[in-house]
Amino acid sequence: MPLAVYILGLSVFALGTSEFMLSGLLPPIADDMNVSIPRAGLLISAFAIGMVVGAPLLAVATLRLPRRTTLIALISVFGLGQVAGALAPTYEILFASRVISAFACAGFWAVGSAVAIAMVRVDQRARAMAVMIGGLSIANVLGVPLGAFLGEHLGWRSAFWAVGAASAIALVGVATLIPRIPVPDEKPQLKREMGIYRDRQVWLSIAITALAAGGVFCAFSYLAPVLTDVAGLDSGWVPTVLALFGIGALIGTTIGGRVADAHLFGVLLSGITASTVFLAALALFASSQVAVIVLSFLLGLSAFYTAPALNARMFNVAGAAPTLAGATTTAAFNTGNTSGPWLGGTVIDADFGFAATAWAGAAMTVLALVAVVFSLRLQRGRTSSSRLVAGAPAASSQGAAMESAPSTAP
Repeated sequence: MPLAVYILGLSVFALGTSEFMLSGLLPPIADDMNVSIPRAGLLISAFAIGMVVGAPLLAVATLRLPRRTTLIALISVFGLGQVAGALAPTYEILFASRVISAFACAGFWAVGSAVAIAMVRVDQRARAMAVMIGGLSIANVLGVPLGAFLGEHLGWRSAFWAVGAASAIALVGVATLIPRIPVPDEKPQLKREMGIYRDRQVWLSIAITALAAGGVFCAFSYLAPVLTDVAGLDSGWVPTVLALFGIGALIGTTIGGRVADAHLFGVLLSGITASTVFLAALALFASSQVAVIVLSFLLGLSAFYTAPALNARMFNVAGAAPTLAGATTTAAFNTGNTSGPWLGGTVIDADFGFAATAWAGAAMTVLALVAVVFSLRLQRGRTSSSRLVAGAPAASSQGAAMESAPSTAP
């Protein structure tokens, strides 16, 4: 892997910490802003909505700009968004700061993933994306628990200040260590690239990614109240359990990144199935402290084990659209990160309880599995058709050659 790929992964650490840390900060934010926990949970959806909208828009808007300059600008705006969140006097301003930060985060992901993919061979795409996703895993291991710890002892605003500081460090790394990447001489034809959206496999990949991510984060977004209100753990346990989720995520990313290039559909099927089982178990045993702690680790492992395959699959089916492939992946993940917390909040508002968010998440991952099976069958059908088409001319040519060849028999 080129050094620049690892620098991008380290930069994603700051982005991922901001995106996921609210799962451990919802109770104090709700108390401070005088809103319900489900409404505070909409701050997670606000970030995800900004990612969904911002990824394709910024991918197109920055198309002709130097890659390094674009990354510098985006990480700077992201850092300023964290400062705005730390200073927000009202819920509405905090909500707006999350959307602005998400736009910058989405642009960084779209440009950064395209840069990472462009610097490696086709058979290393999943590993390259695993390095970037590894930044998210480390964010879950260190950043999210640290944010919860700061929120517990210094107030939730201190977590935003910490991410702002991490963004400044990432800015220095991008400015000094990312090489200059020339803008292509030929401007990509966006009209032609938009043609990928006529492919059913692209839409299936979007659906699989959104449902798989949404199912996990439907439950993960409300993990803090599940731990404290359902399992009866002290709030001081929240950072520790979030760290366990992150450790599982780091292990899952490492394994998935190494296996997905050779066994992409195998990773998708096994990973999403495991997430479904763990979510159902979490719903059933949410009152057991030991079970919740263990399942949090396993859920992080299964979710991030699948992530490199989800990214690589999109780049494979949308390979003709390098400008939009990364943006589409980002939008798909965050469609799930929007719908998951929203669905979880709806379940809570309907008085089904915090543990029921895991049942809702399991329903989403079951739909993801159905989409994977359909995509696999479609893929096999195309492969069989291609072999038949390729084999027919070859057989005819071979027969013609045999007929026209001179006889060598005695």
